[in-house]
Amino acid sequence: MKNTTLRKGFVFKKYEAPYQSPFDKLFDIFKELITHTSGDFDEAIDWLRELDKEYELTTSEYTVDDFIEDLKAKGYILEEIDIDGEGDGDQGGRLVITAKTERAIRQQALDQIFGKIKRSGSGNHKSKHSGIGDEHTGEFRNYRFGDALDKVSMTESLKNAQINHGIGDFTLSEDDLIVEDTLHKSQMSTILMIDISHSMILYGEDRITPAKKVAMALVELITTKYPKDSIEILVFGNDAWPIAIKDLPYLKVGPYHTNTVAGLQLAMDLLRRKRNTNKQIFMITDGKPSCLRMPDGQYYKNSNGLDPFITNKCYAMAQQARKLHIPITTFMIAQDSYLMQFVREFTKANQGKAFYTGLKGLGEMIFEDYETNRKKRIRG
Repeated sequence: MKNTTLRKGFVFKKYEAPYQSPFDKLFDIFKELITHTSGDFDEAIDWLRELDKEYELTTSEYTVDDFIEDLKAKGYILEEIDIDGEGDGDQGGRLVITAKTERAIRQQALDQIFGKIKRSGSGNHKSKHSGIGDEHTGEFRNYRFGDALDKVSMTESLKNAQINHGIGDFTLSEDDLIVEDTLHKSQMSTILMIDISHSMILYGEDRITPAKKVAMALVELITTKYPKDSIEILVFGNDAWPIAIKDLPYLKVGPYHTNTVAGLQLAMDLLRRKRNTNKQIFMITDGKPSCLRMPDGQYYKNSNGLDPFITNKCYAMAQQARKLHIPITTFMIAQDSYLMQFVREFTKANQGKAFYTGLKGLGEMIFEDYETNRKKRIRG
């Protein structure tokens, strides 16, 4: 009989990326471009053609024009006729994205920003009401007096008893019981404030697109994973106003100053109408407050340094939110010392949180804070 030797080892194969159709490859790029161009289809396609020339994204069998026809056929774009509403046919035939594309953009933002992030232990939100947790964590601990019996893990408890007493003389005591930790899920009302002042595109740095993508991802996360929660978006420049979720891809920076007070006033007005116990405000901004609307309707503006007249109004709004039990988490896309000074005082007045961040980690920090703010660990 011939001897056979069994050998162990590794077999290395050439990595092959998952197959993507020509349409899917271009569609991923198109979704990025349509976000950067604030929903302008023609500009996005112009950019796509330029990228195609440089990187040869298409072939003679499948061109950019073929891609546009597929977008039409699949319902991602449509031809908008007579968009001026005057019945004269002006600008007829312009191509625009549809609600299906808006959803696809939000989903892509969710996958990019939140897709690979694990739940973090950071955050210290305290909800007003706690109860028996209803979401399993997979983490175990020893039984404590007062733990509900339905939270006892019999498998882990029996295993513990065998270790403690042996199989021959099996007994199960209170000291052997193991309980699985759970999380208390609390409904949350969230307002996301986005700064659209001119500084969000100042000095050649695009800060509005990452902020916009974070907003779209957060909206998609909440509406799909936590459908009982609510989220509303508002933007603030010289004034503040709410925007619909569907309008996020089209958001642009304006020639505005930063009226933080107006944004906070609107955010609290919106949250007062919510019945949920837990409420919070996220504020994404890159600049100091520089504007107030006076009682006579005129604007008081000062872009030079920190104006105490403006900042004191901001601190007062932060204190008011604290009295209403509304924590404010500020994501400052800047690290200038005088701006950090303002945020420290603002956060102190609200007893909220603040992060000083570049654009890369913005989504992760919002995700971690949202997850920890809406859940409280129950430990018996």
